[in-house]
Amino acid sequence: MSRSRFPAPRILGSALAILLIVALGAAVWFWRGTEVTVSDAPQSFRLSNGMEVLAIPDRRAPVVTHMVWYRVGAADETPGKTGLAHFLEHLMFKGTKEIAPGQFSRIVARNGGQDNAFTHYEYTGYFQVIAKDRLPLVMKMEAERMTGLQLTDAEVLPERDVVLEEQRSRVENNPMALLQAEMNAALYGDHPYGRDIIGHKQEIAALTTEDALDFYNRFYTPNNATLIVAGDISLDELRPLAEEHYGAIAQRAPTFVRDRPAIVWPEEDKRVIRRDERVNQPTWLRFYPAPDYSTAGARRGAAFDVLAEILGGGQTSRLYRNLVVTQGVAASVGAWYEGSRLDAGKFGLYALPRVGGSLADLEQAIDDEIAALLAEGVTDEELERAKTVIAAGAVYARDNQRSMAYAYGEGLMTGLSVDDIHEWPNRIRAVTAADVAEAARAVLDGSVSVTGELLPGGGA
Repeated sequence: MSRSRFPAPRILGSALAILLIVALGAAVWFWRGTEVTVSDAPQSFRLSNGMEVLAIPDRRAPVVTHMVWYRVGAADETPGKTGLAHFLEHLMFKGTKEIAPGQFSRIVARNGGQDNAFTHYEYTGYFQVIAKDRLPLVMKMEAERMTGLQLTDAEVLPERDVVLEEQRSRVENNPMALLQAEMNAALYGDHPYGRDIIGHKQEIAALTTEDALDFYNRFYTPNNATLIVAGDISLDELRPLAEEHYGAIAQRAPTFVRDRPAIVWPEEDKRVIRRDERVNQPTWLRFYPAPDYSTAGARRGAAFDVLAEILGGGQTSRLYRNLVVTQGVAASVGAWYEGSRLDAGKFGLYALPRVGGSLADLEQAIDDEIAALLAEGVTDEELERAKTVIAAGAVYARDNQRSMAYAYGEGLMTGLSVDDIHEWPNRIRAVTAADVAEAARAVLDGSVSVTGELLPGGGA
């Protein structure tokens, strides 16, 4: 069974999935009442071997979420060996010197916990949710597989088949995923963002045990890792445990310094049309180039989130009210901003036409709404409603300890600081109508785009 959870908006089965993921994306940043202060922020320190440690106190239950994040992902793979980051994620659940193959998750479960892992373009992460008194156990186990992973063809080759089956089910058998893959390739070109995190089928099939071990030895070193523990724990409680279990691990490779090709955006608008006999209802998508959070900065990054909410965040958004409710040209419509990248982000729109409706009419209606927003800006009512929706979603996310830990981990892996992440709700509250107008001009006014159409019928 696959352990990967692809981050948003990655491989999607339907336009509804896009909407759900956008809602979750808006809910990542948590809210502490009406004001957030730095004194409430999580605390961090660095071990002598370079490993960063972050404690996020949450005293509501004697439970902790223990995460180890590695600063390496699918965008860091050697050309010709795509899928290696995700493949190694699977293999990390095989045996070590102290833990028999397949026993890692069983031990966690026997102790009342849950575990899993995830791969992104920028990072790979592993986590356990478990009772506080079992934290030393999972820390010992995670430290063991940071240093003592043992792989043979007997474990590696069958798992490669599992990954190939995952690729078939998530990509080859998913028309929406195939369309998005083509659109990403058109938008990002030769940059690694232009290919799927899971990798190319032919290259996955050629990965070897040696490839996996080389990747492991190069990147899975403490100076390339961050430990995050959220839950019933303080930094003073976490420090000795981190020193005991991770502090003695020696660096076995230099700290990874990324060297990726620059993104060259398309010089003109592109259109990708895909027909598939498995499709019953057409879907329309559009991707615009956009800065990532770290490049945009705190103020502009928050403004992109608010813009997405105003334009297509839900049933109170402009696109929904005007295209679904008033004009009736769409059955569903939405927008999202994807800023959790290191090299660039994107701004996305999607829509489903009403039954029997025209994609051309739908696209024209969307273009008209964008033009109106660029010309007129947003109202105070829209602005406050959008900020309130994002805040309400963040309150919900705060109730999930794992969501809190993930929010900080993803932010740290994609160029933000602890203070940037902690202060994000206040950044949202500070967004003005002028900020939203500037964000709209930056991504929607005269920018190139890639438009996709997923249509019923045979052929690509």
